[in-house]
Amino acid sequence: MSTDDSRPELAAIDRREAVREKAQQVRVQQSRARLARRSALVAGVVVAGVAVTAVIAWTISATAGRPQLQPLNATADGFAISSVAGVVGGDSEAQVGVDASPTPLAEESETPTPTPDATDSTEAAVPPVEIRVYVDYLSPGAREWQLANVQQLSAWVEQGAATLTYHPVSMMAAKSNGTKYSLRAAGAAACMATYSPDDFFNFNNELLSRQPAVDSDGYTDAELADLAIASGADDPKRVRSCIESGDFSTWVKDATERAVTDIPETDGLALTGIPMVLVNGQAYVGALGDPAEFSQFVLTSASDAFYRSQESTESPAPSASPSPTP
Repeated sequence: MSTDDSRPELAAIDRREAVREKAQQVRVQQSRARLARRSALVAGVVVAGVAVTAVIAWTISATAGRPQLQPLNATADGFAISSVAGVVGGDSEAQVGVDASPTPLAEESETPTPTPDATDSTEAAVPPVEIRVYVDYLSPGAREWQLANVQQLSAWVEQGAATLTYHPVSMMAAKSNGTKYSLRAAGAAACMATYSPDDFFNFNNELLSRQPAVDSDGYTDAELADLAIASGADDPKRVRSCIESGDFSTWVKDATERAVTDIPETDGLALTGIPMVLVNGQAYVGALGDPAEFSQFVLTSASDAFYRSQESTESPAPSASPSPTP
């Protein structure tokens, strides 16, 4: 009787042992699976790390092997105007809203013409006024100033009364829905100045007169190239390739940073806003759309430069001192 009563207890013990053994087997399998996954993960990380290292090394070597492209014909990150041919307002045509008779700087009535000495047969010349323009091609102010002054700027350059240099910069790259239009337009201007310098002023004027709206996508690279070629590019294929490849984008970024830090040949000026127009190193702060006010500023600067040149060339010779009598 006691033997029969113990059989259910033995059966229960056997079942518990079987369950424990099964659980132990499952734990062992799980441990092995975790170990395998951990090993695979470590191996994957190592492989990925090697791959990333290889990509970084390739990128660095590729960048180091690629020369930094610099535009030709640039002086202090600016392009001097060599020709105003083909520009609206650059000939006898009057531009809408602009006086058709720009003031000739060389004939300023308030500047006295020096009378040459009997011993000097050459008359002192009035030095040309130096005009530098820092321009972002997405800036409405830059467009306003250009359209108001393009005619008299053209006349002054043709007369030799002024030198005119444009410095393309990118201050508004974030204002074109992510397309960085002002950066690309400035790079396109550098392409034109490099490969077709005689047509740079015309292209510069077209970029500003046909300026897209702020916060729009702006022109595509292909459309910028089309506009450059329509402006008279001497080497259309090279200009198109330069613009569509963004050859001078890095140069524009660097030039902008340099201007924001310090503008050379000025009294500590730095680029803080667009446009910045400098006349003989002095910033113009008048109305952008008033060509008469800008002309007066230029004339005043021309007078100052004239008198400074006279003072530097007309230093009186020291009078002879009599010899002391012994």
